[in-house]
Amino acid sequence: MPELLFYQQPVALNKEIHRNLKIGTQPVNFNFAASTNSVMLAGGEFSEAAKEYPILFVRVGERIAPVALLGFRDAENLFVSQDGTWDARYIPAFVRCYPFVLASGGNAAGEMTVCIDAAFSGFTTTGEGAALMDEQGEPTQVLQNAIKFLQEFQNQVRRTEIFVNRLNDMELFVEMTAQSELGNGQRFAMQGLLAVDEKKLLELNKTKGLELFRSGELSWVYAHLLSLSNIGRLGDRLTRRMV
Repeated sequence: MPELLFYQQPVALNKEIHRNLKIGTQPVNFNFAASTNSVMLAGGEFSEAAKEYPILFVRVGERIAPVALLGFRDAENLFVSQDGTWDARYIPAFVRCYPFVLASGGNAAGEMTVCIDAAFSGFTTTGEGAALMDEQGEPTQVLQNAIKFLQEFQNQVRRTEIFVNRLNDMELFVEMTAQSELGNGQRFAMQGLLAVDEKKLLELNKTKGLELFRSGELSWVYAHLLSLSNIGRLGDRLTRRMV
């Protein structure tokens, strides 16, 4: 899963270059995510995301990361309607970050740089819209809110990495294939996924089990396990899409 997914032209936000940039205030059109069949999740989202999506884990290079599965086929998001609306009550935070994103600044301090997708059609330098910067080049409330959301999400991502590493150290992951058979007998499957093995989870010694419980992460694990029933519902969405 690419790190930046639907970000076509990410560039660092610059107060000289982007001084006059505005963002439209019309309802969000999610067509930018229509070709994305999974997005990353933070552990704090699991309880809400589990009501809508299958939550699984994937290998991203040497890391393991949790994702919300959005479709079975490449370049297809079954939650984005033809009119660009998102057909679910909960929208993953990574999607809501768009068109902003934090990227590594490439410095020793590990500072993050605020970037935008320059290809985002909702940006304008003329006409109506909410300005990102004031006349002095300082962030407006709109941009401040966006940066705050990015920072909070990034903190959640770091917390989630600790959680995933803990599961991996406990050897709780097992290979899994998400599959669905449509009414016409056609089958779709996504391989290379990981899930928590509940049998291994129940066999954990008391020390490790208590560690998961006291960290609050045990609820995340069970949200993930409960969400697996959404694989069938995802297949139902695909059936309706193909009719």
